[in-house]
Amino acid sequence: MSPLRRRRWLQAALGSVAPAWAGDPVPEDRIEPARRLVFPRDHGAHPGSRIEWWYATGWLQDRPAGALVGFQITFFRSRTGLALDLPGRFAPRQLLFAHAAVSDIGAGIHRHAQRITRWSGDESLPEAHAARADTALALGRWTMRRDDDSYRAELAAPEAGFTLSLQLKPTQALLLQGEAGFSRKGPKLSQASHYYSQPQLEVSAELLLGGQRRSLQGRGWIDHEWSDELLADGAVGWDWMGINLSDGSALTAFVLRRADGSQVWAGGSHRAADTGEGATARNFGSQEVSFEPLRQWISKSTGARYPVHWRIRSPAGNFELRALMDDQELDSRASTGTVYWEGLAELLGANGVRLGLGYLEMTGRAQPLKLGL
Repeated sequence: MSPLRRRRWLQAALGSVAPAWAGDPVPEDRIEPARRLVFPRDHGAHPGSRIEWWYATGWLQDRPAGALVGFQITFFRSRTGLALDLPGRFAPRQLLFAHAAVSDIGAGIHRHAQRITRWSGDESLPEAHAARADTALALGRWTMRRDDDSYRAELAAPEAGFTLSLQLKPTQALLLQGEAGFSRKGPKLSQASHYYSQPQLEVSAELLLGGQRRSLQGRGWIDHEWSDELLADGAVGWDWMGINLSDGSALTAFVLRRADGSQVWAGGSHRAADTGEGATARNFGSQEVSFEPLRQWISKSTGARYPVHWRIRSPAGNFELRALMDDQELDSRASTGTVYWEGLAELLGANGVRLGLGYLEMTGRAQPLKLGL
């Protein structure tokens, strides 16, 4: 049967209008400079776009001077492009992935886990879904959802020796990255994403790690981003940081790299500690940001070299960024098909004074980045 005849047969079988879970592109899923983000709708999924992720990171303590524990939870959605090529609720129109990691800095313990499943796009399936109307994600027993402006995440990873329950409460307005949420990732307009952040989240957590249950508090950060292209031409990966500064401000910076380390594109933003709805960010141009490696760590597992101490130059100032533990590598080849480094780091100012804490991400250093596509 020809593709055209098959499509007509499927349309007749499914009705003249495809079900909402089919994942066909709709205007609100397109990546366009003129599009303005609308909430709570844009907290939800955009299954017509090719790639999407919801990314929560932060640090925790059991008391103000207690040892730091870093956490990372990421849900990914990847459109397979099957759409109406296969009928039924079980056709794999989407792939859902999830990663989670915990770094106990004081104990020198880093644990990570991953999940993957095929998904038809049907939001009513309880074990796997990414809802359109608002953040509501599920992949087996791993969940993340937004209720009453706060985020809740639950996950159990017995194979990695930890269970984590999180509540993340906003203390500031949304931070729209780029131009009103349209974030350039390369010289072409198509090499862009819709991207916003929620920095300075107030976090409460219950952590079971190594058989010990702990109640913790801290600060967090959430990114939500969707796009149709993963990398600009010639890029193999990126280096990125999202930092909650101690004065209440937020700093983002990233560089997309070629295999030889040269820069393809860069960007980021800084927003001062204005918690009002009128708070605005200073967005960085591609020539205004640079990452200079100062020290590298070599993974014994993969042989990849990761700069774990950087000098960062940006319009917000010049800083050093230093990982709080070298070994925070994640081998996710069983899900997204890639290896990357994702870990808790400190931002340092003049004379080595700590200005804030956040997460550093480095991709494409073990191999060119891919996300199971």
